[in-house]
Amino acid sequence: MKILIINGPNLNFLGIRDVGIYGKEDYEYLVKMIEEHGAKRGVETECFQSNHEGAIIDRIQEAYSDGTGGIVINPGAYTHYSYAIRDALDSYHTFPKVEVHISDINARDEFRKTSVTAPVCDMQIVGQGLKGYLMGMDHIIDAVKH
Repeated sequence: MKILIINGPNLNFLGIRDVGIYGKEDYEYLVKMIEEHGAKRGVETECFQSNHEGAIIDRIQEAYSDGTGGIVINPGAYTHYSYAIRDALDSYHTFPKVEVHISDINARDEFRKTSVTAPVCDMQIVGQGLKGYLMGMDHIIDAVKH
């Protein structure tokens, strides 16, 4: 099984942007952590990051025919207003999808409390730091096994 991890805008700036909120670890650290966890759990992982909405939509659409068994997505700021990403996620119901946020979006700015993408995902994980990605992966692995 392959799990696709999608990161939206500014996630490539982990370790640089707002380290008090997102931590000091950089994007490469996150990718390595995901790959190692996938190897331990016996799944293939692919990490994709883009600052461009259309590229994220294209990658979601590709996932429906490339052997992907689940998606973990951190849409970044697109969480709050991208109905296009929402619709792409909602196009098929063939595998589990988990929305992840490093920070607790419900304890931050008012606009961050609204997610247009969470309703089309199986679950939302917030405020668990980078560990939230691994939790999302575990949810998908467990869901597919049952």
